[in-house]
Amino acid sequence: MDTEKLFGISQEDILSTLVEIGINLLIAVVIFIIGMRLAKFFSKMVVKILEKRDSDKGLITFMKGLVSGLIKVLTVITVFAQLGIEMTSFIAILGAAGLAIGMAFSGTLSNLAGGVMILIFKPFTVGDYIECQGEAGTVKEIQIFHTVLTTPDNKTIIVPNGPLYTGNITNYSMQPTRRVDFTFGFGYGEDFKLARDTVLEIVKSHDKVFQDPEPFVELGSLGDSSVNLTVRVWCKKEDYWDIHFYVNKQVYKKFGGGVEGLSIPFPQMDVHVDGN
Repeated sequence: MDTEKLFGISQEDILSTLVEIGINLLIAVVIFIIGMRLAKFFSKMVVKILEKRDSDKGLITFMKGLVSGLIKVLTVITVFAQLGIEMTSFIAILGAAGLAIGMAFSGTLSNLAGGVMILIFKPFTVGDYIECQGEAGTVKEIQIFHTVLTTPDNKTIIVPNGPLYTGNITNYSMQPTRRVDFTFGFGYGEDFKLARDTVLEIVKSHDKVFQDPEPFVELGSLGDSSVNLTVRVWCKKEDYWDIHFYVNKQVYKKFGGGVEGLSIPFPQMDVHVDGN
């Protein structure tokens, strides 16, 4: 077949073009493979360097994702250039569509900014137990766009960094100590001093309760069916739940029949019947 007469191109030119396209395609594939491996290699290297410097775990995961993402983007741009796609035209198209893309990804960019602010100002770190956006759990990872929490019952919660940083965050692990609060009720007419001394003896009997500041036990309120004691004790943050459960159990034993003259009142209502 005489391709030069049919298409105005000789067979040698066609063959040369196909060979050139094949070579460019092969080089593009090689660049892509190498780029993906380099992204994996450099992200691992960044992790090792930061771990040797004892950097924050959140910063490590953030930088790992950032380095990997940047290298992958550069790889894709290089592949396009190798295939002969004009990057100036490509960038011009992206620029024209920039406003629409920016609006579409405004949430994503907000999450990225939130992740950066979290790493800079450190309202929490990996391992802290926090409450945010209606969720609570231990911080497992701080990623580029989201933070991963693990709940006490082993559920995984993924919270976007944007709303997380701009919202309220309660960090239960930041301070070395915590206050444990209780409210215990006893019946009207029962001995207030006996009730107070009994509760005070219970909280002081736990060796992890701080004696300075001294445990606080006072009459907090007069309820509809009970006189309520307000109890406040201080401890190390890791001893919070141990003390919480211990004191509740001991008060139940004492007020439930362990100490004569004290009882746990039940809600009650007095009904007066008019004889007329």
